[in-house]
Amino acid sequence: QVQLVESGGGLVQAGDSLRLSCAASGRTYAMAWFRQAPGKEREFVAAISWTGTRIDYADSVKGRFTITRDNAKNTVYLQMNSLKPEDTAVYYCAANTRRSTYVMATVGRSYDTWGQGTHVSVSS
Repeated sequence: QVQLVESGGGLVQAGDSLRLSCAASGRTYAMAWFRQAPGKEREFVAAISWTGTRIDYADSVKGRFTITRDNAKNTVYLQMNSLKPEDTAVYYCAANTRRSTYVMATVGRSYDTWGQGTHVSVSS
């Protein structure tokens, strides 16, 4: 069973940048980042297809966040720029390890494997 390990979270000030990494222990197809703020439901952030040719972003992060992947390293990244206090959340990496199709990529149930999460805190 594939395992995902996130890293790169931390405490930063508004306007700063962070890069999250998610390393997979095996083959993955579509991968995504979700986040959950205190007292709120989990929400979609960004997704990328296996080939990297299809990418989706939540409206709230478009133009500020960039998702990329390195299949040779089985790793997906989330570059977060111009961070805002409302970006504060636990960020989770998710992967589809069973199907290569890129469908419903913004929906959590499209992914069968999840990481443990990494905390991102943005102060004003």
